[in-house]
Amino acid sequence: MKKNGILNSHIAKVLADLGHTDTIVIADCGLPIPEGPVKIDLALSIGTPSFQEVTSLLLEEMAVEHITIASEIKQANERDHLFLKKAFSHPLNEVDHETFKDMTKQAKAVIRTGEATPYANCILHAGVIF
Repeated sequence: MKKNGILNSHIAKVLADLGHTDTIVIADCGLPIPEGPVKIDLALSIGTPSFQEVTSLLLEEMAVEHITIASEIKQANERDHLFLKKAFSHPLNEVDHETFKDMTKQAKAVIRTGEATPYANCILHAGVIF
């Protein structure tokens, strides 16, 4: 049995299989999930697990080159926008929400949280560890 880190076997596999520039989406419970990416549904109830909990764990386990967000988060969800700015040391890439949803089609996986606040979504772009 794994002792630490992400215990979810589906997420652990996706992380192990990532290559440079591959993407993972962390989604609130309302974001439409397209056909194609692996859907990993963690939502247990409204708010559980939260966007911030899941994002924090993934940032600990994954080499992230950059993060893409919907620009609307700045006005509609200042709390999660500030969280992302603090959690990630590089500037966030911003696109409009429709472009963001279109970008999710290229992701290796979409991880659905129980988060129910507007625009609590991000795309993690894999970096390299060397």
